[in-house]
Amino acid sequence: MHYFMKRRSFIKKSAAAGAAFTIVPSFVLGGNHIPPSDTLYIGAVGVGGRGGGVVNELTATGKVKFVAMCDVDDKMAKNSYNAHPKAKRYKDFRKVYENHLNDIDAIMVATPDHTHAVISLPFMKEKKHAYVEKPLTHNIKEARMMAEIAAKMGITTQMGNQGASGDGIRLAQEWINAGVIGKVHRVDCWTNRPVWPQGFRSITEKHPIPDTLDWDLWLGPAAHRDYNSNYLPFKWRGFWDFGTGGMGDMGCHIMETPFKTLGLKFPYEAEASCTTVWSGDFVEADYKGTCPPSSIVRLKFDTEAHGDLSLNWYDGGIMPDLPPELADGEKPGDGGGGSIFHGSEGIMITDTYSRNPRLLPAQRMKDFTPPAQTIKRVETTHAGEWVEACLNGGATSSPFSYGGPLTEAVLMGNLAIKAYQYKVLKDGKKLGDWDPYDYPGRRTIKWDGDAMKVTNYELANQWVGREYRKGWEI
Repeated sequence: MHYFMKRRSFIKKSAAAGAAFTIVPSFVLGGNHIPPSDTLYIGAVGVGGRGGGVVNELTATGKVKFVAMCDVDDKMAKNSYNAHPKAKRYKDFRKVYENHLNDIDAIMVATPDHTHAVISLPFMKEKKHAYVEKPLTHNIKEARMMAEIAAKMGITTQMGNQGASGDGIRLAQEWINAGVIGKVHRVDCWTNRPVWPQGFRSITEKHPIPDTLDWDLWLGPAAHRDYNSNYLPFKWRGFWDFGTGGMGDMGCHIMETPFKTLGLKFPYEAEASCTTVWSGDFVEADYKGTCPPSSIVRLKFDTEAHGDLSLNWYDGGIMPDLPPELADGEKPGDGGGGSIFHGSEGIMITDTYSRNPRLLPAQRMKDFTPPAQTIKRVETTHAGEWVEACLNGGATSSPFSYGGPLTEAVLMGNLAIKAYQYKVLKDGKKLGDWDPYDYPGRRTIKWDGDAMKVTNYELANQWVGREYRKGWEI
């Protein structure tokens, strides 16, 4: 039962009894916290960097109170701490769980990818609403678990892919539903990511740990390693133990447009090709722990409305073919990337964040009458939508029931990338031995989404989940 339903029942009974009362947080009275209809009590984990932006977005709603804030780096969290001086401060999220479980209604998590699930799940299992930044999780198994727990607990959730609440994706959906470009058989998606160093050799040098940082807590479920400034801040995205590369970073933004508008589910196969990194003449670098500098991923989907469909992903400066309908000098998408929908009746392009659609050739837009609006628009922000749904019920644009499968599809691309990078060396060879017939591990990965299993390449199943450091298991 939702908290707001409990509260309304309490108000009704109290009013019927003629009782005069003031609503106060339940941690004053004891028992599980039931929020007043105008305030959501939040515990926030990861409040520096992008997390600071989420804190600001939630604050702007005017309907939240941060009971506790947690970040492993005091320096990164400084602005959020200063903006909310009354919030209790912690470095270890487990202290928030131990000390404030009855004080909060919801958890916000905006930490690096590898800690999303381990932090969120304990709170979700206690029926705390959850807002978690994209990608929802670090691996496919975690994404499935997050969606299942959210459904079981009946909580309100939102993945932080902000464009999901915008007008643009709803406009694109209306165009697709109206058959403006007919049946779609291919979508090309691309991003300018990575915009951080990616694809170099494994790091071995040990650097002094900054005084403000708890490095062991930052590592979380990842195996211990010495601190190096090449990991933080932001650059962790290029290491498989922590991040999910350019595709994980931007896929939940850019791929979400075709995923939503075309009704995509699990891809049934994936294939990748990636940049090869060389450490010397004919000597390939050992970069198995890092994401490649650039990649192309081809995903295949079986859709109800459009039949068999290909979604192609490009990153690291690689771009899809320019449609001949694109005028000379006309840009596809925006500076950060975009999507090109190839349909039986034409071509539609959407931008990275706004998701606003347009048709090719540009002349077609001059004579185009958009279909009537059929989808209700979100009247607040992505964060505001979640707050309203937590307090008063209703749906969100990217609940974990939707954000989980989207994340799974994105991370399926990373399975193909890892399979491409992975090399089984035989006959005493070592990495770097030159063999003109020893091609990279390009292969087509066949995926059984329901069973959450690669069916044709057993080695790839090791990447469906991950190994957790002792004490960090989920």
